[in-house]
Amino acid sequence: MNSKEMGINCLEEEEIETQPCDHSKEDDEDEGRRTSTLPWCELELPLGEAAETFRLDKAVCSHGLFMMAPNHWDPISKTLTRPLRLSLVDDDYSSFSSAGSVLVTISQPPEHPNLLNVRVHGTKSLSSLQQHALLAQVSRMLRLSETEERAVKEFQKMSNMFNYGDNEDERNFSGRVFRSPTLFEDMVKCILLCNCQWSRTLSMAQSLCELKLEMHCHSSHFPVAKVVSTVADSPKSETDDFIPKTPAEKESRRDIKDCKSSQTAEDCIADSCGVQLRHLEEVSNDSGLSSYNKLADQLKEIDGFGPFTCANVLMCMGYYNVIPTDTETIRHLAQFHAKKSTTRTVHRDVEKIYGNYAPYQFLAYWSELWHFYEKRFGKLSEMPCSDYKLITASKMKTEKRGTKRKKASIGK
Repeated sequence: MNSKEMGINCLEEEEIETQPCDHSKEDDEDEGRRTSTLPWCELELPLGEAAETFRLDKAVCSHGLFMMAPNHWDPISKTLTRPLRLSLVDDDYSSFSSAGSVLVTISQPPEHPNLLNVRVHGTKSLSSLQQHALLAQVSRMLRLSETEERAVKEFQKMSNMFNYGDNEDERNFSGRVFRSPTLFEDMVKCILLCNCQWSRTLSMAQSLCELKLEMHCHSSHFPVAKVVSTVADSPKSETDDFIPKTPAEKESRRDIKDCKSSQTAEDCIADSCGVQLRHLEEVSNDSGLSSYNKLADQLKEIDGFGPFTCANVLMCMGYYNVIPTDTETIRHLAQFHAKKSTTRTVHRDVEKIYGNYAPYQFLAYWSELWHFYEKRFGKLSEMPCSDYKLITASKMKTEKRGTKRKKASIGK
């Protein structure tokens, strides 16, 4: 089957338009768009049953994971750009594996809203296996499987039944929670969400991506490195949007610490030979709630995986029956439900409040919490990425009571 029959459009060269990540929307408009000439090819991913209600901005900007490197959401073009792996069978689970990665940009064309365009930068051709690998990762990130689509529809039906929340115009959460293209990346990022401010979580994710790029940028078979090298000579390159900048000297110690912390998180998972990630993913695809405890027990075998991290990872795997709880959960219950909860009672309290939504308790909770973030900061799909780090405890005050939040757990 040739490229045209596979729905792939290839050109020798293109002009890639980008927006600088470290500027505001107004700065982008003043500075104008920059271009860089690179080869590319394009894949199409039909949305199937999801097409009726699917919107890319809602699907991507639905969890703090979308703000973490190497993801880059462009609020102007409404596109997601990041590296994806060219193979799903490599035993190396790192973000940039020896199988190679390519830079992709995902968009939902207004003229064809029933499909997604996946533009692959830096190459003019892909094998059928590579095409399958890329589209499978996009599908996983946006939860486009039949199982996930059924969960979205069932949760929306429950929400309507209970007259849950405000009107649809005010609520920007559809029941589809963004996740990473691989379970490995989800697990690393769930560890980075623990016990630190949101700005630190973002910094650690960026440092890890910078470290990985540095390790592989001299490898001749590494397509992302080639793309980076091609555009590096321009004053403002495409990679400025999602590859971290070299830190100032006064920040270098913090950056080194972030690198070590994030690398440790990755090593903990990579070294856990007793936990087969591909097997876990397969079990979650084919099993119901009965497998939750079994999977949780397997995850707890990994060093550093406590109840909160395990619950977050299992949520990423499609289990919504358990809500990952922390101080942000306690704050939310007090503000929205006038429920004075503690670390000892919070699990019981969330079950009482959200139990009617079983097995989608997390989606009900997250719908409330995400709505709060958007009321406080505006639509997160329209926020420039330079502002992500500004989501701090000082900005999470309750307007009526004037109380402070301990932290902005936007990724939790």
